Parts: sequence; C-alpha cells; structure tokens
Amino acid sequence: MKSVLSKQGLRVFVAGALVLAGAGTLAAQKAKDGEQPTHKPVKRARRETNASREARIQRTITATYSHRWEVFGGGGYMRFRSGENTQKNNEVTWNVAAARYLNPRLAIVGDARGMFGNAHAQRPYYYPQITKPQINEYTFMGGVNYRIYGKEKLAIGLEALGGAGWGLFSGGSKGINSTALGIWPDGVRPAFSGGVNFDYNFYPNLAFRLKPTYVPTTFGGSLQNNFGVNMGVVYRFGKQ
Repeated sequence: MKSVLSKQGLRVFVAGALVLAGAGTLAAQKAKDGEQPTHKPVKRARRETNASREARIQRTITATYSHRWEVFGGGGYMRFRSGENTQKNNEVTWNVAAARYLNPRLAIVGDARGMFGNAHAQRPYYYPQITKPQINEYTFMGGVNYRIYGKEKLAIGLEALGGAGWGLFSGGSKGINSTALGIWPDGVRPAFSGGVNFDYNFYPNLAFRLKPTYVPTTFGGSLQNNFGVNMGVVYRFGKQ
C-alpha cells in the first residue's frame, strides 16, 4: 500500500514539475517574441516627432519673415558732442521706425528720433548761471535694412540711413545764443545713421529689438561721431 502511494506521489510531482516548466518556457517565449516589435514603433515615433518639429519650425520662420510691414518703437541712450571744444554729454532718446519689406530680407525704412540732454557749456566766467543748458536734437531719415540672419527666435539686420538733423541748442540757455556758450548753433543739417538690429522673436508678429547705433551729425559745419543704443518692441503685420 505504501509503495503504491509513493508511486502515485512521484507521478503527481513529476507532472506538476513538467507543467511548471512548460509554463515558464511559454512565458519566456512570449516575452522574447514581444521584444522585437516593441522597439520599432518607438524609433519610428521618434523620427516622426523630429520631422514634425522641423516642419513646425520652418512654418514659424516662414510666417515670421513673410510680413510686409514692420514698425518699431522704443528708446535708449546716446553720447553726443555739443560743441567744438565741449565734453561729450549723455542723452536719453526715443526712436520710431517703419519698414516696408520688398522680400524676406530687404526693406525700405523711414526713421525718426529725438535726443535730449544737458550740454557742458564753455566760458563759465562770463555766464556762471548757465553751466549745463538743455539741448535737443531730432533726426528724420530714410534708408534700407537688410536681414542677414533669420531663424525661429533670432534675427539680425544691417541698417543704413540718411536725412536731416534738427538741432535746438539755445532753448535752455536763458536767452543767450548757444554759440556764446561754445555750443553748436541752432539749425538743420545732414545726419546719418548706421546700426545693427538684433531681434528676439516672442511670436511671428512680435519681437524685442536691441539696436546699437552710430549717428554722425554735422551741426555747426563739423562732424560729430555719436554712438548709442536703442531698444524696444517690433510689431509685424501684412503679408508679402
């Protein structure tokens, strides 16, 4: 009787072991079969994502630089020489401009600026009450802008302008002619500007602009080499 039970127990044990071994082999085979197809969709999805991203960036670039019109408004700072023998003075500035793009790179520009500061007057012994009279200059210029770089977030353009500069140098001298203080005479004279526009695009139609600028003026028949920087907001609209 005990021998029969032992044989039956042995058979049950062997059968159970075979079942467990078979189940483990089947699970391993399923896992192995499932490895191959899981990698291909991941790689394909990554390639599709990169392609979609490149296409989106290109659409943004096209939308950004296909606008016909661009307007700029802002302000800044400039160093100005107010007379033949005066020290340079600091001036605050405003600047507005409008550009009409003929193509994604080349634009015709109209530009207006105002500069305000206090000159370092000469001859203090004669006029001790006037040491730093207020002076104002305005420029009205036209020219071209050429965009040399344009990506999704950053654009760089070169600008060259020419026109007229209007100097008001006697307004703060309390009735004394500005030339008596060693400052340029009032008047309208040729003025020019060269600069670089650095644009950071928030949206295709909206950007922040940093504009280092060189503004040579000719008040008093002399050349003034003035340097400064303007910054402000650019708004684009219309389609080419």
